[in-house]
Amino acid sequence: MAAGVALGSAAPEFAGALESLLWPALGLLLYTTFTQVPLTHLPEAFRDGRFMAAVLFGNFVLVPLAVWGLLAFAPVDPAIRLGILLVLLVPCTDWFITFTHLGGGDARRAIAVTPVNLLVQLALLPLYLWLFMGDAFLELLTADRVAAVFVTLILLPLAAAWLTERWAEPSTSRRGIVAQIGWWPVPLLGLVVFMIAASQLPAVQGALPALGPVTVTFVVFLIAAMLIGMVLARALQLPAASARALIFSLGTRNSFVVLPLALALAPPWQTAALVIVLQSLVELFGMAAYLWAVPRLLPKPPSEKI
Repeated sequence: MAAGVALGSAAPEFAGALESLLWPALGLLLYTTFTQVPLTHLPEAFRDGRFMAAVLFGNFVLVPLAVWGLLAFAPVDPAIRLGILLVLLVPCTDWFITFTHLGGGDARRAIAVTPVNLLVQLALLPLYLWLFMGDAFLELLTADRVAAVFVTLILLPLAAAWLTERWAEPSTSRRGIVAQIGWWPVPLLGLVVFMIAASQLPAVQGALPALGPVTVTFVVFLIAAMLIGMVLARALQLPAASARALIFSLGTRNSFVVLPLALALAPPWQTAALVIVLQSLVELFGMAAYLWAVPRLLPKPPSEKI
């Protein structure tokens, strides 16, 4: 992001070209991300009913309520509030699994629940935005560019990823190729953040005064998500490994998926994209804190360590 700001300041004539290249980079980022979501194994998600209920109730009922409370302390700029809503209302479907594994959570259940999280969030996000924003969201929804981006940068990569998984299933060597694709989102995300910073420099500069309060909002969200996960896990008597997976699901958000939608908005609304990028950076540091805190708050009993 710093390198992008430096390039945008030194050579603003590259902004147009970088913005054009941003869209295929985003499409490739989402395709490679979606290939790591086990879309062909949806039935496996429903084998543990308590864990599934906890993830769905937490992500799609309790977290939206927490976000509603946080908005009372967020900047009043509508574009900033839209960015907060876009990114905090949708649970993560990619590095959530990695952090669950690193934190000693149940990675198998995390993998199984991921495609359900993805499909439910795509269905509910318009409803949530309408509830939070009212008629202002309806105006955004009717924008032709937003609809086109949703189809070309979300639905098409999702379908392509599903076909890729189906193609890879019968062959060990093909599954190896899909596993190698799993490394691509990391450099692609770095490239996308660089392009956004370089091509959207005026928006970056205009949003700087508000980024401090927004950062605080995202930090408070991480704390609230952890507390919600602990209470919910205790209420449903989840094993420690499942409880850890639940907390990582509630704390991580799906910035990759909503970023194209924010970038497709009219210029007055594009600060939302910067808010989403900021959230992903805050979340990365927040997950480092989670990796330290969650195993200590939810130690595994001897029976789970075997």
